[in-house]
Amino acid sequence: MVQCSIVIPNYNGREFLERCLLSLYRQKGISFEVILVDNASTDQSLDYIRSDFPKVEIIELERNYGFSKAVNEGISVSNGDYVVLLNNDTEVENDWLISLYHQINQSDSIFSVSSKMIRFDERNIIDDAGDELTVLGWAFKRGDGEQVSDFRDSGPIFSSCAGAAIYRKWIFDKIGVFDEDFFAYLEDVDIGYRAQLYGYHNEYCPDAIVYHVGSGTSGSKYNEFKIKLSARNNVYIFYKNMPYIQLLLNLPMLLIGFSVKYVFFLRRGWGSIYLRGLQEAIIHLNHVQRQRFQYKHVFFYLRIQEKLIASTVRYITNRIMRKRQN
Repeated sequence: MVQCSIVIPNYNGREFLERCLLSLYRQKGISFEVILVDNASTDQSLDYIRSDFPKVEIIELERNYGFSKAVNEGISVSNGDYVVLLNNDTEVENDWLISLYHQINQSDSIFSVSSKMIRFDERNIIDDAGDELTVLGWAFKRGDGEQVSDFRDSGPIFSSCAGAAIYRKWIFDKIGVFDEDFFAYLEDVDIGYRAQLYGYHNEYCPDAIVYHVGSGTSGSKYNEFKIKLSARNNVYIFYKNMPYIQLLLNLPMLLIGFSVKYVFFLRRGWGSIYLRGLQEAIIHLNHVQRQRFQYKHVFFYLRIQEKLIASTVRYITNRIMRKRQN
């Protein structure tokens, strides 16, 4: 019996796969399968997997459909009660999987659990300890750039980073899978948001340790591809998940947030790219599948609003403190 299905989306990740898969097959105390979904790689990734890791199930896509489509394909053929998503540019500790499994089984209301992602080349620095979302429209990696020792406690987060997280599979049947219109970036924040609309929550597990290279496919923290998609998907998240009245109440703060982001990218020479992402979002809003408003979920809308405000306060406070320290 397979308890967990590990789904790895891959696009020209040959240089990372050996390290990632070797660490996976060192996992103990839990049964799992590994499914690699390939977005039409041209770097002999699949030849290598077939030769050196024949136990890995391979799904070949005929072109690069992006992260969301790839993981959805993996989810659709998975046999485990839980789906675990993992980036190819990672290395996991031996007890990583069992730690995620134990954490998600603490409550049936937990939709997902996010790993403690640590920078691969700076193993005292956090890469991602779960994702957060603010009323300014900014999603951010919790703990990014901070000391690993400061993130020892488990607890609630807004959403799990899909680069290394476990999901309760049957809840996908209720809330839907990853939104393929996102292609890549922030699709994990969207699905974490969606789960909360149904009363589920997401958590962080400090014992599930992953070392992450980062930007293994996109190539850098900021680039035209990533900036444009992230700008577009930021708009999608709020438009599709917020009832119109909540969206209207949050619109002033969202406009402020998007304006600040524009200035940030303008100073770095990416202003026009960021605006093109926002423009694309507005043009395609009629194609976005909005979540149906349900009166019985009013409490969940209010709770999410409270989380967005609290995340904003924490983010701003943290930025001020870090600037003072520097």
